[in-house]
Amino acid sequence: MSRIPIKGFLPNTLIDWEGKVAAEIFLSGCNFRCPFCHSGYLVYDRENECIPLESILACIEREKGWIDGVVISGGEPTLCPALEGLCVEFRNRNLGVKLDTNGSNPALIGRLVNLGLLDFVSLDVKAPLDERYSAATGVMEPPVEQVRESVRLLMRSSIDYEFRTTVV
Repeated sequence: MSRIPIKGFLPNTLIDWEGKVAAEIFLSGCNFRCPFCHSGYLVYDRENECIPLESILACIEREKGWIDGVVISGGEPTLCPALEGLCVEFRNRNLGVKLDTNGSNPALIGRLVNLGLLDFVSLDVKAPLDERYSAATGVMEPPVEQVRESVRLLMRSSIDYEFRTTVV
């Protein structure tokens, strides 16, 4: 698997996947520049070293029987070319997989859902899906139609999902 831009890791969290004990990884990179981003220090940091996947897998292995799954967050995880392989890696360890996304890549989200690689998706809706989305995302032409398509895709799917927003 190619180098994965893992910039943060929580060995366990009780708040990021309701009803589950999960590990959480934070991938670098985002196509939005939200002025209220809570993880900008991880998202845009290209200088610091990445956390090796092997060390994360070793930690998760030590927690076997305690951890229900892994939350893949960011930044925007769907920008990572290795995301599908990462989901497979966790699935091969009999772990659930939750994806936190901004919904800008419905094709990849749909692929992961169709392959059975996701158990839960949290989609951050940054603002009403109109001209205000630009101010909330910090980009001139935000992919509003792609976000709408991701919303429709999740609503038609059989996996669990939530739509959430940050109040600023």
